[in-house]
Amino acid sequence: MPHDGFTSRIPFAHALSAARVVPLLTLCLLLSCRPALADEIVVATYEGVINPVAAEYLHDALTFAQSAGAQALILKLDTPGGLDTSMRLMIKDMTGSSIPVIVFVAPSGGRAASAGVFITMAAHVAAMAPGTNIGAAHPVAMGGGEMDNTMKEKVENDSVAYIKSIATQRGRNASWAEDAVRKSLSATEQEALKLKLIDVIAENIPALLKYLQGRTIAVPHGSVTFSRETATLHEFPMGTRLELLKILSDPNIAYLLMSIGTIGIMAELYSPGAILPGIIGAISLILAFYSLQSLPVNYAGALLVILGTVFLLLEISVTSYGVLALGGLTAMTLGGLLLIKSDAPFLQVSVSFLLPTVITVGVLVGIVVWMAIKSGHRRPVTGTEGMVGLIGIAKTDLNPRGQITVHGEIWEAISHTPIRQGEAAEVLAVEGLTVQVAPAHK
Repeated sequence: MPHDGFTSRIPFAHALSAARVVPLLTLCLLLSCRPALADEIVVATYEGVINPVAAEYLHDALTFAQSAGAQALILKLDTPGGLDTSMRLMIKDMTGSSIPVIVFVAPSGGRAASAGVFITMAAHVAAMAPGTNIGAAHPVAMGGGEMDNTMKEKVENDSVAYIKSIATQRGRNASWAEDAVRKSLSATEQEALKLKLIDVIAENIPALLKYLQGRTIAVPHGSVTFSRETATLHEFPMGTRLELLKILSDPNIAYLLMSIGTIGIMAELYSPGAILPGIIGAISLILAFYSLQSLPVNYAGALLVILGTVFLLLEISVTSYGVLALGGLTAMTLGGLLLIKSDAPFLQVSVSFLLPTVITVGVLVGIVVWMAIKSGHRRPVTGTEGMVGLIGIAKTDLNPRGQITVHGEIWEAISHTPIRQGEAAEVLAVEGLTVQVAPAHK
């Protein structure tokens, strides 16, 4: 639709013709750019934590399905739960959709836990595959941090009211839904069907399509009746950008990026002009900030990670006999454990990932310190100090003064022991442009 500011600047006749032409052009553009999917059902597959990436993926898939005229959208879901804000965005898109949204908890072994319970309950059609489960929707498991009793009660009551309204709207078991929040109840697919939490158990999507044939589903402003013939499927991939953002939303990756970013920036500050550590550090920190903004972050943990990397880098230049390194490794470990303010295991930094990362960083810093110490005890190879110990040839007799040739250079030399021309002489010391020498031992 054109803006008022645009139409007010053209004559009425032209505006009228434009009003007729623009919709036609728009329709032609849509038909030419996007295939008609009237006999198809769009399938979106999401596995992992419910976060901003999940919300954006569902929104994109639903927008595509609606604009392409598809019969419905199937969301194949396997999730341990996730963030309350992202979950609510997904449910808003589902309840406001002009086509049915079917949530299919699959494959076998998958689950719809925590936030996944809300999303499944909000579906126009809820289905589960054999060997799946649903439940444990307590709000703490949806990404909440530490709360006092009053706040816990408020959040719990809000979650209960929300899931009961969703269950009532879809004609599902509101009483069990409340217990799933208050008591963290769970149910298998068979129990879920008996409790009227879901509509059907389907081994796969073709079996689900058979169930849908000929059924009428109520949607806002009307209803949709599925064809009695088997619909074809149109997969909607997540795309490279969202796949990358999904990886970055992992708390383990967030911890790793923060560690690398801090080390890179500090290394650049210690050695200005190195450039590469600074570039890697800056990029890693920016990506870490993106990761952390989608997670319930404990800033004390983040500061401990940064402090730990600073201590490790100080160990390279300050003689602390390992105290700074030990403090740095301890701070990084504690920071990783405290980084995410949540009791949900899937939102925390995994100990099996944390410890190898900290140990690897510690080993790398230890290698750098060892190389620095080793180079400090190594004999100089450049400058005047690097000449000590070299063997030259007497260019003239030395008794005690004369000249010698070292590395093709002629030096004034002093020897307390006479040395004849052509004999080998070892450099003992360098004083200005004069070297002290002695006969070389054969």
